[in-house]
Amino acid sequence: MAAKIEDIGACVFDAYGTLFDVAAAAARCRDALGDKADELSAIWRTRQLEYTWLRSLMQEYVEFRQVTGDGLDYALAALGIEDDALRQRLMDIYMRLDAYPEVKDVLTALKSGAIKTAILSNGSPEMLSSAVDNAEIGDLLDDVFSVDSIGVYKPHPSVYQMAVDGLGVDAGRICFMSSNAWDAAAGANFGYRVVWVNRFGQPQERIPGNPEHEVKTLEALPPLLGL
Repeated sequence: MAAKIEDIGACVFDAYGTLFDVAAAAARCRDALGDKADELSAIWRTRQLEYTWLRSLMQEYVEFRQVTGDGLDYALAALGIEDDALRQRLMDIYMRLDAYPEVKDVLTALKSGAIKTAILSNGSPEMLSSAVDNAEIGDLLDDVFSVDSIGVYKPHPSVYQMAVDGLGVDAGRICFMSSNAWDAAAGANFGYRVVWVNRFGQPQERIPGNPEHEVKTLEALPPLLGL
């Protein structure tokens, strides 16, 4: 059995891919996308992330909804799809993505254990509020931190500092969960205690920072914390 993570004051979660299913939008439009649904989802997600990194380096910040739309436009063009109504449908669904099935129970367990909970995300406040409301988890969160307040995307260290300042908990007492290998590594490099939720079977990144634990879903988190 993996060693427990002790002396944790807060659990902080990435949003997209960790709490909310980023593949849900394309999956729910499979009737229109057909056999292109999975490919579109993969291209869309890749470009969405790449544009956050590029815009941060270029110091050309725009909020995440625009970046998400830009990534979708690239994916649609790459697959030769021209359909304004479908584009709008995909964007509307992205605003209220499905939460993974274990999310509510895990957050409930953490709150019962008197551990603070928060989201730390690239998402804009409007997007995060919509996703949280759709998942009905607002009363299980102490805070929701959006990079929009500082104008730079992960993995800039100032993003991870937001949870330290906002929750009043030292980095070494924050347990951070992300499904993105690069985000998990960056959080560990910053000083968080990191559990990498490797939902997608990714290889470990070759950048600074090593998560303490790797799990398949968030169900494994409460036992790691002794809950």
